[in-house]
Amino acid sequence: MLELIAYPQDAGADRLAAILDRRLGASPQVQETVRAILQQVRADGDAALLALSERIENVKLETHQLRVDTAALQEALAAVPPELRQAMEAAAANIRSFHAHQHQHSWFVEAGDGVLLGKQVTPVRRVGVCAPAGEGPLFSSLMMAVTPAQVAGVEEICVVSPPRPDGRPHPLMMAAACLLGITEVYALGGAQAVAAMAYGTATVPQVDMIVGPGSPYTVAAQQQVFGVVGIPMLPGPSEIVVLAEGGADPELVAADLLSQAEHGWGVAAVCITTDTVLAGQVRDQVERQLATLPRQDVMRQALDEFGAVVVVPDLDTGMELLNRIAPEHAELLVADPWAWLPKVRNCGAVFMGHAATEPVGDYYAGTNHILPTNGAARYASSLGVGDFLKTSSIICYSQQGLERHGAHIATLARAEQLEAHARAVDMRLDNGRKGP
Repeated sequence: MLELIAYPQDAGADRLAAILDRRLGASPQVQETVRAILQQVRADGDAALLALSERIENVKLETHQLRVDTAALQEALAAVPPELRQAMEAAAANIRSFHAHQHQHSWFVEAGDGVLLGKQVTPVRRVGVCAPAGEGPLFSSLMMAVTPAQVAGVEEICVVSPPRPDGRPHPLMMAAACLLGITEVYALGGAQAVAAMAYGTATVPQVDMIVGPGSPYTVAAQQQVFGVVGIPMLPGPSEIVVLAEGGADPELVAADLLSQAEHGWGVAAVCITTDTVLAGQVRDQVERQLATLPRQDVMRQALDEFGAVVVVPDLDTGMELLNRIAPEHAELLVADPWAWLPKVRNCGAVFMGHAATEPVGDYYAGTNHILPTNGAARYASSLGVGDFLKTSSIICYSQQGLERHGAHIATLARAEQLEAHARAVDMRLDNGRKGP
């Protein structure tokens, strides 16, 4: 369960070392299995997808069942209970509204002498979204992946989600796709789904980019097809760090830690506090609340691996440790969270104050919950509109500009021993028309 650690006195504690060094990659066995699946799909296309679905998912499909028909998507949406549909529609509107602020535009600047430079912003043409439904239908992740792509102007978006015994994805996955206007949905999961999107088959056209979470097999497949297609982020286990000072409610701190432990093994759930009494209360509350929750086995395993309550002498030390951990989620349960926000350097999402519990961001606020994990918040950001945009540099050079600067360009090229580069410039200059 949660281990009590004093920091920096116990900076070398095994549990804290494991939290700071968490880098949960796929095992060699998983990597090899995935490599074989990718090769099989690349070689045999749809036939491989059908065989793998039967072997791995235990679902026998016909080729025409790989793509879910539009009527089934519409039926799934129509069957969503009114209260849930209303919540899904409100969440979708919030996600779209937040991401609309992330628009990027092409720009150009005059550099003198008839020189015009700039950047042209273009959306990725085709994107594939992994939408897992192993322990539960993570339709919120589908919404988080699809919406910024739509806002960016992606022309084609397809969704893959594993088939159930009836040959179709989970109804809520189909409903969420339909709610967002997605009509291209495939009953595919795991590494074979990633392979189909990366290489293309007769039924599944190749995509340019793949996003979305999944099992270790899905993540390993995304890692292995990187370069064939774009992979903006490799998803990993969920993480939360709660920075709490005296006066924070231990019941709420414990509830928030457990909300992430619910995702299962590999989760980092850490409370950092300046209050020794609060530390003990949080630990007790975790035990008390855990006894009333489902999925206790996976939650306990997660807390046994990466769960801790760390007592620090002051909030500055706590913030230093938080930044070292670089968590996916951080909650600031302190008297003035805004005063401490500028000191948060490494974090995927920051939750300010006791009312901003992490599930608010997971489902409803509109911020994206597809976030960097495994310490990647040191250099990476949440999924956003910019991930689905690419830029092309624009260089418009006049003869006047080249005449003025060409000698510098040729000099730089020859310094790198690239004579052909230099001559390409010289030949455009008055003194180089006749060549060498």
